[in-house]
Amino acid sequence: MSERQLRCIFADEDSVFGALLALRKAGIAIQEVYAPYAVHGLERAAGLRRSRIGFVTVIAAALGSISFYLFQDWVSASNWPLNIGGKPYSSAPAWIPVVFEVGVLAAGLATVLALFIRSGLYPGKKAWLVDPRVTDDRFAVMIDLSDEGVDLVGARRICLSHGAESVEEFSAPARIKEPRKPEIQSLEVWR
Repeated sequence: MSERQLRCIFADEDSVFGALLALRKAGIAIQEVYAPYAVHGLERAAGLRRSRIGFVTVIAAALGSISFYLFQDWVSASNWPLNIGGKPYSSAPAWIPVVFEVGVLAAGLATVLALFIRSGLYPGKKAWLVDPRVTDDRFAVMIDLSDEGVDLVGARRICLSHGAESVEEFSAPARIKEPRKPEIQSLEVWR
């Protein structure tokens, strides 16, 4: 995030969509949109790029399924071959349900892990909210003001005309400060 931003708080999703479309029509780039719940088409209206976590999910599902299929084939045909009922050692149709389930498990775990890594969520991290009301019932639109060509007055006017409850300029922290780790010689307790 840049340091200088314009934060616009909206009460409902219709006013957010109207403001986003008007801001983009005016040539003002939206940095981020925060919503209390998922809203279909919000990223497209804001001009934000689509999330790539879906690619991680597909790749993990494919890798999990293929690796478990190969594992079952290796166990049944090479490592511990058993002739059960005259079936061939490599009996793929019997493995399809298990291969599918392992693919779903790998996809789910990889998606959660990718989300945590991409979002920077880890134990002990201090949360930084753009506005506490965003977790309840308000929408926030963030406009980057670090670029010299941004029309601050025009952006403020557009947001207020579309029903923004508050439009304020503020300086966001460039990086959330991590808790200080004690040095080896220190006697203080680190939490």
